[in-house]
Amino acid sequence: MEFSAIAPARAVDEIAAQVRDMIAAGTLKPGDRLPPERDLSARLGVSRNTLREALRALENAGIVEMRKGATGGAFVMPGNSGVIVNGMCDLYHLGAITPAQLTEARVWLSEVVVRVASARATEEDFAALEANIDASAKAADFDERARHNRDFHVILARATRNPILVITMEGIVEVFGQFIAQIGPGDNAFILPSRRRFMKHLRARDAAAAAAEMTKALVRLQTKYMAQWSARSAAGHGAG
Repeated sequence: MEFSAIAPARAVDEIAAQVRDMIAAGTLKPGDRLPPERDLSARLGVSRNTLREALRALENAGIVEMRKGATGGAFVMPGNSGVIVNGMCDLYHLGAITPAQLTEARVWLSEVVVRVASARATEEDFAALEANIDASAKAADFDERARHNRDFHVILARATRNPILVITMEGIVEVFGQFIAQIGPGDNAFILPSRRRFMKHLRARDAAAAAAEMTKALVRLQTKYMAQWSARSAAGHGAG
């Protein structure tokens, strides 16, 4: 690992950039441990406090994990969707993602997911989706049912075997949970019958019919949610 001394004015950014570059080049791989703080700060020509600030920034970005103890240190992470999901939530609360954009993006993304999953889903995927539907049917209240309904979309995205689709869906679903918490509960009794029709199409590998069923249900939800949002906004509530 060839670390280079850096300019003090941009020390934190440059340290992070060097680590990212090494990961991109394959010099650092998931699970690798960075050199000890004393050694690394000397190589970089920075104080240990500056190095720690850079490592905290990399930890917040989900790139390294800081472990304590004799065998601790900074370890390269294998990667997770948490940073992207949290970023999407922040964008929503800052107003960079509006409820209308959120709901229409879910419709569009879901159609892609359904069409890919129709070709790639396994029996295990079908079983997981049907177990989710059963759990939703048995839910004790709206919040529990809504959580299962959102999880359905993530399970379906996993059936695509494409991590980008999964991560994007996880982000949309997480933001959606916060959006629903803002507008309040509603009667979405049509979702359960729609899910069961959808599963018949999915099991038959009928991508067009499955996508049409999913889109119909989501557009209906979109219309209902935006009406609730408009009523809430008219009542004087804020977006954040």
